[in-house]
Amino acid sequence: MNRTLTLFEEDRLMENIDVPDAEIRYMRRFYGEEEAWRHFAALREEVSWRHEPITLWGKQFLQPRLTAWYGETGTGYTYSGLRMAPLPWNPQLAAIKAAVESLCERRFNSVLLNLYRDQRDSMGWHSDDEPELGKHPFIASLSLGEARVFKMKHKLRKTEKPVSLELGNGSLLIMGGSTQQYWLHAVGKEKQTIGARINLTFRTVHAKPGRSS
Repeated sequence: MNRTLTLFEEDRLMENIDVPDAEIRYMRRFYGEEEAWRHFAALREEVSWRHEPITLWGKQFLQPRLTAWYGETGTGYTYSGLRMAPLPWNPQLAAIKAAVESLCERRFNSVLLNLYRDQRDSMGWHSDDEPELGKHPFIASLSLGEARVFKMKHKLRKTEKPVSLELGNGSLLIMGGSTQQYWLHAVGKEKQTIGARINLTFRTVHAKPGRSS
């Protein structure tokens, strides 16, 4: 006998996002609303947030958001001229990581956290294609707090229609395969007033040749 799925169960289904040259999946409710807000509140208070400068076009700018990097020893990460050394996992981050790993059937050794304080904070167009992430990075992106629009555009196919996804509270976006090779992604500024959002991007950093992990 077939059973009708509840609304929460439907939101827990993993949806494949059909775009060329990419492997993208999306779950609307990895965490339920209340649990997601509890994680958001705790992380906002307990994470060691930093307002870091990055280098773009030879000039330094403060990032339009706050960031933090947690992970195992040896999982330092460099992007836009900024070298990030990992902080040790705290119990809450370790528990979230274990839950994401169980769903993805993957092991992650680090996480980049971004705190978008309001509608003025953003993330410019980029790919997570640094050499430390390997040839085909597998990234699990958890969103907590207010929803923001996640945009993607193909690097080579100019006629390919851009992709926009609203990443809501408790949602999980997974990017694998050749996604980072062929696609850019961004979170733009918004015109209307929006509250804070925390994004956690779990990933695996590999040791560079000749350097121990």
